[in-house]
Amino acid sequence: MKKLIQVKNVTKTFGSQVVLKDISLDINENEFVTLLGPSGCGKTTLLRIIAGFLDADEGHVIMDGEDIAQTPSYKRDVNTVFQHYALFPHLDVYENIAFGLKIKKQPKDIIDQKVARMISLVGLEGFEHRDVTKMSGGQQQRVAIARALVNEPKVLLLDESLSALDKNLRKEMQLELKQIQKEVGITFVFVTHDQEEALTMSDKIVIMKDGEIEQIGTPLDIYNEPVNEYCARFIGDSNIIDGTMIRDNLVSFDDVSYECGDKGFRENEPVDIMIRPEDIDIVPRNQGKLNGEVKSVLFKGVHYEVIVETSSGTSKTVTMHVIKARDVTNAEAHEKISASSFYMDLEDVPSLTAAEVITRANAQAWTDDDEDVSLSKVEYDVKNEVGTYDCRFATDKGTEISIKIYVVKPNAIEDQANEEAIQAFDFYRSADEIKESLALDTDLIRWADAAAWNLEDDSKVEIWDVKYDFDDENITEGDYPITFSTQGRELKVETTDHHVEGERVGLNWNPEDIHVMRKMGS
Repeated sequence: MKKLIQVKNVTKTFGSQVVLKDISLDINENEFVTLLGPSGCGKTTLLRIIAGFLDADEGHVIMDGEDIAQTPSYKRDVNTVFQHYALFPHLDVYENIAFGLKIKKQPKDIIDQKVARMISLVGLEGFEHRDVTKMSGGQQQRVAIARALVNEPKVLLLDESLSALDKNLRKEMQLELKQIQKEVGITFVFVTHDQEEALTMSDKIVIMKDGEIEQIGTPLDIYNEPVNEYCARFIGDSNIIDGTMIRDNLVSFDDVSYECGDKGFRENEPVDIMIRPEDIDIVPRNQGKLNGEVKSVLFKGVHYEVIVETSSGTSKTVTMHVIKARDVTNAEAHEKISASSFYMDLEDVPSLTAAEVITRANAQAWTDDDEDVSLSKVEYDVKNEVGTYDCRFATDKGTEISIKIYVVKPNAIEDQANEEAIQAFDFYRSADEIKESLALDTDLIRWADAAAWNLEDDSKVEIWDVKYDFDDENITEGDYPITFSTQGRELKVETTDHHVEGERVGLNWNPEDIHVMRKMGS
């Protein structure tokens, strides 16, 4: 296949920002190429350099064997359809399409022939003299495409030209645009951030990220064989799992090894594993490769999207001491005050503040009319060592209460398999505080000072589940276990079979359904 455009080592900066970093790309004759990526990845900048609207700082753009870096845009055999079409509002459909031909001083009969062909090609027969400002978005786009194609360029560049259309019209135009490209037999270069558009129309997809090309391939290649996690997540839904490539054709995750079709990795190399949701089958429990529990079921029209938890997250259980309400009444001042003793991590002592002590103790004061009263005194002397310390809160009118602060050594639970750690502390609360909570799970996390983090980089991990076995509306004094957990391994499955939350199932797949990818940056 003949190379029509060759982008060689193109770099572009705006100020101190490098927008394109040594980009090289070949575009063939009669090919529909899509530049795909999020906003700011450089795809529109690359398109504008090919069009001649921007100059590259470094590198070359070669068309038909000729370097066109110094060729102005209007002399390049390229036309562009912009996102907002840029039609001439004072010209009708015919005049808009004919505009470029008239500039070139083509004979009227030739103009008529070419415009008529374009109007037929884009399905606008009978609209020749329609006011373009009174046409729908889809019709305006057809006019813009016809106006660009009538000049018979070697390349048509389209800059997110479907983004202004509604969903249904957009899908319709995707198919029409691909059909037009086939009929006219020229090269289309299309810019989008929409993966469905890229998959629907393209012969070749170029996935971009931060000014660089991550992968080039057919839609099928990129969908089935993404080179890394970024490309896998950008095209279609995917389950991405941290794993280890034991050896050729054998990969493991969650301490279990699975056959796969991949090879060429180092032995025991850390890798990312991708399994597409549609490649996983739900089977009876103990009849698949692993077991799990259905966490959610979402009906998507033609299939169900089922989330199955296959392994539990990292957990820590603490004790909630439910005590009598400790409201202290100052009848003379018409005030009440309350606070609860609390546990805290020895490592947090150096940064402890009065405001944090108030928060941890849930200290508060109020009048007989339920108006809040400020705590003017917060007295504590907590040393940087394990122990029990007194703390006193008071208002200006002398209403006061004393509690205990228990300083303990950190006692985190580390889960090497999940590469996570979790920590939480026993705590005291009154039955009334629990009954009055508007978001009990959130309050339990706060009262226990529960936190989880990634063991690799110390980044925060969300507390996903809070388990307890009591009726918060009828709770009484006593000790209650509370378990805090991070999210376990969850796999997304697409199936036409109906399942229910809580159902215990098995999951199965074929070795070829596992795709192993190198870690990004490795």
